[in-house]
Amino acid sequence: MSPAPGERILRFVGDKVRFEIKNGNGDGKNLRAFLRTNLGRAAARRKEIVSAHAGHVAAAGISWRDLPMQQNGDGWEIEIPLAETGYFKAKPYLLDGKKWQHWPEGSDAGISVHPDFARTANTIYCAFTRLFCATKQLSSTADAQWEAQLKALDAQKFIAIPPSGTFRDLKKQLPHIVQKLGCRILQLLPIHPTPTTYARFGRFGSPYAALDLTAIDPALVEFDKRTTGVDQFCELTHAAHSLGARVFLDVILNHTGWGSVLQENRPEFFLKNPDGTFASPGAWGTTWEELVELKQDSIELWDKIADALLIWCRRGVDGFRCDAGYKIPVPAWQYIIARVQN
Repeated sequence: MSPAPGERILRFVGDKVRFEIKNGNGDGKNLRAFLRTNLGRAAARRKEIVSAHAGHVAAAGISWRDLPMQQNGDGWEIEIPLAETGYFKAKPYLLDGKKWQHWPEGSDAGISVHPDFARTANTIYCAFTRLFCATKQLSSTADAQWEAQLKALDAQKFIAIPPSGTFRDLKKQLPHIVQKLGCRILQLLPIHPTPTTYARFGRFGSPYAALDLTAIDPALVEFDKRTTGVDQFCELTHAAHSLGARVFLDVILNHTGWGSVLQENRPEFFLKNPDGTFASPGAWGTTWEELVELKQDSIELWDKIADALLIWCRRGVDGFRCDAGYKIPVPAWQYIIARVQN
């Protein structure tokens, strides 16, 4: 068969994909060929995933169908237009006169279909909103006098947080980012509130220590009594869209910051050490003590994550980049993606 069993191919919406199969014996008499696939059934596939995981039952395979293939010389072929994004599978087989099926050895071919816009010219501008303040053009922001004062405050347990850039500061730079630099995707580092007292990492706090997956760090917002932080975020996404750019948001789904809304209200969602303490993730021999790790074994947790992502979609976000995505199990990803794409 072609593509070969187990092969993984990448295509885009608007492309076509061709499948071929030949009889190894060279005799096509009294044979027919079919392609078993879930291509073209993205909505049914998503519904199947959500129903199976939420109901804790096996997927019923309702998205699969058999498409007849056309004979061409000593083989059979079929060409399918790709109109939906998603990950699909397919495999052709032969049917003899006795209605017996003859399958090529090996696993299904996998077809990952990406959006048409993602074909080319997708330079990403990664923006850390905090840095778009008055010092954004300085080669160094080190100030010995300020550091001495801050250390004195630190010694007395005061919390000193430097001024931050805002969404409106970043918005002013969009013409340069999109029109001059040619970037079509603006990727925002996490914009959620982070610990500012205990478990704080660095002067600002780590952007990856989110305290609330749908909230906005007040430091990124101008004090404007006519608008909310969400309003100002939507100003940014609208401005990016008006220039033909898309906005991606960096999100963290395998942990939260210490003392997050989720940790305070649903501690059962988090990993615990043998001694009963909350577990912190880490890598390369380092434990990130400002973080607490999620268990990722609960449909209820996956629903909360999907609901949070959908809120950002309604605020104008076009896509997400998940930090440490490998820490999320495949069933969780399947469910969350199906929920969000629905």
